[in-house]
Amino acid sequence: MRYNFNEIEAKWQKYWAENQTFKAENNSDKPKYYVLDMFPYPSGAGLHVGHPLGYIASDIYARYKRHQGFNVLHPQGYDSFGLPAEQYAIQTGQHPAITTAENIKTYRRQLDQIGFSFDWSREVRTSDPKYYKWTQWVFIQLFNSWFNNDSGKAEDISELIKVFETEGNFNVKAVCDDDVEVFIAEDWNSFTSEEQQKILLQYRLTYLAETEVNWCPALGTVLANDEIVNGVSERGGHPVIRKKMTQWSMRISAYAERLLQGLDTIDWTDSLKESQRNWIGKSVGASVTFNVNNHEAFIDVFTTRPDTIFGVSFMTLAPEHDLVSKITTTEQKSEVEAYIEATAKRSERDRMADVKTITGAFTGAYAEHPFTKEPIPIWIGDYVLAGYGTGAVMSVPCGDQRDYDFAKHFDIPIPNIFDGVDISEEAFADKEKTIIANSDFLNGLNYKKATKRAIYELEQIGQGEGKTNYRLRDAVFSRQRYWGEPFPVYYVNGLPQMIDTEHLPIELPEVEKYLPTETGEPPLGNATVWAWDRLKAEVVSNNLIDNENVFPLELNTMPGWAGSSQYFNRYMDPNNEDAIFSKEAIDYWQQVDLYIGGSEHATGHLLYSRFWQKFMFDKGYVNHDEYAKKLINQGMILGTSAFVYRVEGENKFLSMGLIGDLEVQPIHADVSFINSSDELDIEAFKKWRPEFMDAEFVLEEGVYKVGRDVEKMSKSKYNVVNPDNICERYGADSLRLYEMFLGPLEQYKPWNTAGITGVHGFLKKLWKLYFDDNGVKVTNVNPTKDSLKTLHKTIKKVQEDIENFSFNTSVSTFMIAVNELTSQKCTSNEILEPLLILISPYAPHISEELWSQLGNSESISTAPFPEFDESHLVESTKNYPISFNGKMRFTMELPLNLSKEDIEKAVLDNEKTQEQLAGRAPKKVIVVPGKIVNIVG
Repeated sequence: MRYNFNEIEAKWQKYWAENQTFKAENNSDKPKYYVLDMFPYPSGAGLHVGHPLGYIASDIYARYKRHQGFNVLHPQGYDSFGLPAEQYAIQTGQHPAITTAENIKTYRRQLDQIGFSFDWSREVRTSDPKYYKWTQWVFIQLFNSWFNNDSGKAEDISELIKVFETEGNFNVKAVCDDDVEVFIAEDWNSFTSEEQQKILLQYRLTYLAETEVNWCPALGTVLANDEIVNGVSERGGHPVIRKKMTQWSMRISAYAERLLQGLDTIDWTDSLKESQRNWIGKSVGASVTFNVNNHEAFIDVFTTRPDTIFGVSFMTLAPEHDLVSKITTTEQKSEVEAYIEATAKRSERDRMADVKTITGAFTGAYAEHPFTKEPIPIWIGDYVLAGYGTGAVMSVPCGDQRDYDFAKHFDIPIPNIFDGVDISEEAFADKEKTIIANSDFLNGLNYKKATKRAIYELEQIGQGEGKTNYRLRDAVFSRQRYWGEPFPVYYVNGLPQMIDTEHLPIELPEVEKYLPTETGEPPLGNATVWAWDRLKAEVVSNNLIDNENVFPLELNTMPGWAGSSQYFNRYMDPNNEDAIFSKEAIDYWQQVDLYIGGSEHATGHLLYSRFWQKFMFDKGYVNHDEYAKKLINQGMILGTSAFVYRVEGENKFLSMGLIGDLEVQPIHADVSFINSSDELDIEAFKKWRPEFMDAEFVLEEGVYKVGRDVEKMSKSKYNVVNPDNICERYGADSLRLYEMFLGPLEQYKPWNTAGITGVHGFLKKLWKLYFDDNGVKVTNVNPTKDSLKTLHKTIKKVQEDIENFSFNTSVSTFMIAVNELTSQKCTSNEILEPLLILISPYAPHISEELWSQLGNSESISTAPFPEFDESHLVESTKNYPISFNGKMRFTMELPLNLSKEDIEKAVLDNEKTQEQLAGRAPKKVIVVPGKIVNIVG
């Protein structure tokens, strides 16, 4: 019987689907185990072979845990809102819902084809109103909450209102806006409803604020920092500028310390945790206030080195700082405005990364030193960011390299006021030197004492205090896009009102255009039925807006991370229409036990979702404030790109071996035009790139050889390998085994299609272990000692590998086992059935088929994992080398429990020994039990 992998795989994929083999139950006597993948964005390109890497690893582990007797939740869904579908809609006019549905259909077919054990009954799509109803619900909960610093958690806004009504806000310790005015209870109770709402917006965990954002005019939307590469949009490569806009924001900064401390409680990769620690950026120091000369304004700065206060020789503000326009002198106005305009074209990420370029402008204004009262020039520089700290720094050239470079570049005087401290350029590199200012109360103190004393003195004059600062900023939560979750918000006199949760979801309206309106409003500004009737509790025509009963709805939509910040909890009870999930579901599943996904989401999804989880925990909706116990970052499968080489200035291409020292331009060629010998199909290339139809191709030995390089697998690099083709040619089991065989899960590794033949050959050999020309050859014969040894060392190794996520070494172990069992001519069912269970998490289709052929009626996924028996690895005999005068002549197998005398007698009685001695009596017999026998003649 032949190994027909195409038929076998289609058969078992159909069986799993029809029988819902991998459906998890929310109530089970079995212990639970929750395996989660980062759900994919369904792009039009479909999957390439790099995408399934993490899914294969998680699937192996999920199948393994089922074999161990766990009730395994292994769900899958789609992160189906996003900019690419919207951009396609702008270009073609086709509704994003249509293209998204088509893309999902392709993804589902490809995922099923690879044989994943997903529980598809729990599928979620972030663009499904039944799903984003609950994203809207979470948003409302955040709006109706504030963060109480006394309790260290989120609380209902109604509790804050009660405090305001009885005490005012003087004693309230909350994470809130910086410019909240103090009021007493009488004030609060006399405020109008609108005044009270404005104050509450300064405390809510989601709030409206004017924020500096990355604005992409071409895309008509705000972009997150990770959506910008080298100052342009990742999608389309369009210019991005900085501008101020009124945006919804999430007060994630309230959770900075808890997000930091929580990292110590979860088993996530060290590099990922370090990324989050750096992003949160905790610093301990002081807040210092500098008064601005000739203005009522003041500048607050945060510094980790208040002991260097006497070394301040200038101040630097972010170009976007609110004070810049107020304090800039007439003489400096044009220079400052030109600098601000130029800075707006650079992203924050570029400004942070560029440590070499020094730019700035003098405002013409001066601040007053808190102690010396000396004037300090106020500059602006783009190395200071408005969103980090206070958007201002006190610049100490002798204490900071960047401040020193800035001062030297602009010839700002650096006063030599330090007692015995060399501040020359040569000495500046000594970072270990402690800088203590020359003052009556700091001179001679060590760093720690000087810091404490500086803070004390600042507090005495009312111009500073000790403070802990975090780099983490509140997250902008608005996008000027169509294809995203609508906000459940309408506006009364410009103030946001939440739609009652019973009326959710608020569904996306139909629009004629997916671009912003001519007046610059987001795409939802094109909707004609996008107003809220408060009496009817429904969305109605814009023509009915009267601002009495019918009001305008929010025109922004939520960002991409909104839908992914609670999806792991929704999977626990995805079909619940009455709640985001039931208490019974959350009590049973608790947390994600294993999460596998990319490290590129470290400071995006993986940070925001932790924030939402902690909020949900504070509100009593979930049982744990960390949602994933263990997280593994899979590496990346790289593509092997192909290049043709065009001679500079000519329409001529040189074969790789003919380039020499000539100047050539490498151009990507689609890898589908290249054979296994790196030879280009020139005619196919010309048809693909018609502009080169008349080009000359200079050959070597009659063929055109391309160059190769390993790069990220990407459609733009034309090095994508489609898993459909691999599955058709070699089978899904071969694909699964090969992706694991390439190397450790966490590492980057290049794809080479030629290498898959090795694992495909292994599967054929595995098949032949069970079948010959007459059919199944497995029998109930008792296994040999050698076969038992092979099986149990395989059980031990594979279990260790899976537990340690060392899937690549398991594949090698399978190959060794099959080779040994083939050599042993093993046909014992007692050996070959357990072997299939070991292999089934990796190659489920062939394992199911062989399991069935052995007479089993249930899916192999229900079979218990084989138990390792160490006794089969304990040797009971020893194959002794028998030597004569130090030269080994033959071997002899003897029981290990024999005494030295018994070993000597058995060897001397052996016919081969008698032949070697030829009737002579040995002079001496040396026996080392368990090792050697040497006969001296």
